[in-house]
Amino acid sequence: MEKLLLLLFLFSFGAAPSCSMTGGVRIELSRVQSTDVQAPLNAGGGSFLMELAIGTPTLSYSAIMDTGSDLIWTQCQPCLRCFSQLTPLYDPSRSSTYATLPCNASQCLSLPSFTRTCAPPASDCSYDYTYGDNSSTDGVLGTETFTFGSVAVSEVAFGCSNNNNGNFDNSSGSGIVGMGRGNLSLVSQLGDGRFSYCLTSYGDNKTSPLLLGAMATLSEQAQSTPFVANPPSFPSYYYLSLLGITVGDTELPIPNTTFSMTSNGTGGVIIDSGTTLTLLVDAAYEELKGAFESQMNLTAADGSALGLDICFTYGGEEKVQGPGLVFHFEGADMNIPPENYIQADSSLSLQCVMVVRSNSTLSIFGNIMQQNMHVLYDLAGGMLSFEAEQCDQL
Repeated sequence: MEKLLLLLFLFSFGAAPSCSMTGGVRIELSRVQSTDVQAPLNAGGGSFLMELAIGTPTLSYSAIMDTGSDLIWTQCQPCLRCFSQLTPLYDPSRSSTYATLPCNASQCLSLPSFTRTCAPPASDCSYDYTYGDNSSTDGVLGTETFTFGSVAVSEVAFGCSNNNNGNFDNSSGSGIVGMGRGNLSLVSQLGDGRFSYCLTSYGDNKTSPLLLGAMATLSEQAQSTPFVANPPSFPSYYYLSLLGITVGDTELPIPNTTFSMTSNGTGGVIIDSGTTLTLLVDAAYEELKGAFESQMNLTAADGSALGLDICFTYGGEEKVQGPGLVFHFEGADMNIPPENYIQADSSLSLQCVMVVRSNSTLSIFGNIMQQNMHVLYDLAGGMLSFEAEQCDQL
């Protein structure tokens, strides 16, 4: 990539409300339907945007596809504080299918309790939802008809947000589509509990599909790894069991407990389409950094201008070189091609590894490492499957 835009890449919309609690009780929504839909995805900023439409008549827009959170929301009129977007703001007063939800509705009670800013007998369900990068959105929860291609889905619960703050701009589309494990996510509301995506390379300006329902399938050659059970405090995330990492021919001497979840629900590893870079906790990050510095055969360089620490001098080579990188998940080894973990900035004569140190006990497998990988989430089967794919050709 000519310019990395790495300051944008550090945004982590996927780190949804950092203490996502509903009191330990799973609340069943009153309406669950099984619907097969697909929507185009394209890279925007440090995220991947899906194309969809809202309301009757329909208004087309794009939004960040985020597996690290549940809430579906878009900016709404009248707007108190909105970021710039490329499409008109959605106006619920102009849609014949919009309805607000009361504070005691099952959908409202599915919001994490600390994000709800209403209490019965308040008439409308209001919320204030904050992400891991401290961006926030607040508004009113309602239902609306959403259209994906030619398929219209009625009574989808979503946030009509009129006060948005933080790391949003027109590269963020008009909001976020939560694809997490909680009740309010799109995959949960569509009822099948199954979806897949294939992320194109940044800078390609190409589209690829997000598939929900029976259309989400992989070949027999795909590898699979089980989801780890969520702690009650973080019901939205997709936790994986990461057993180790190999750089080149060297399996890193990372302690066995480094990627384990603790008894109080902290730690662990999640896969997140809404986080750009991959974040590793200290013990793993230091081993990874040392391995790259010893195997790259290049001069280490200062990447602080890009917010990165594992960087090397770049002589303008067209093909990015790397020693090889494998993430060893339970039951599956993910071989990551160099273009998914090393990227170059010719203006600074740098090439850098797209991994940063986590500022918490949680490690995150971000979306750059998932490029040109067809990834299938099977919530009912409790498995994540993946295989290499040329995503723009799906």
